[in-house]
Amino acid sequence: MHYIPLSQYRYAWFYSHREMPLSEEQLSKVLPMTEARALTLWQQSISKESDDPLEPAKQDWVGKAATWAEEGEWQSAWDSSAPELPELIRDMLQWEDSTVVYFCYRADHVVETRWSLFKAHWKNFLFLDDGPLLIGKKRKETVQFFQDGSFKVGKRP
Repeated sequence: MHYIPLSQYRYAWFYSHREMPLSEEQLSKVLPMTEARALTLWQQSISKESDDPLEPAKQDWVGKAATWAEEGEWQSAWDSSAPELPELIRDMLQWEDSTVVYFCYRADHVVETRWSLFKAHWKNFLFLDDGPLLIGKKRKETVQFFQDGSFKVGKRP
């Protein structure tokens, strides 16, 4: 089994927050990975040596300046009543709605969903904002979010 039930996920409240709850159907598409599956994905896609997105190993793409094309600010969009992602992220990630995406908080903490759900409910995922990475399955584009309300967009190798 690659996922834990959302009811057993320690951060399930992200998706049932009283100000922005997801429907039952939407909740069924939020798939927290088991620690073992998260670690496998992390090692294959992000780093074999570091478990923290803010402390990448020297050879990791996350820590290379060449990975990142532009920076932006997400906090004001999160604080607004509008549901849209910041424009720079929307422009960079031209993915099909059915694209599988992974929101990677740490090596042992990854949530899988679809791009359509993430686009509509990205604010729920950012209750933890200490460096998480958004990557798409078979996609090169990526975004990293930071606690100061900024983000970087780029392409991974």
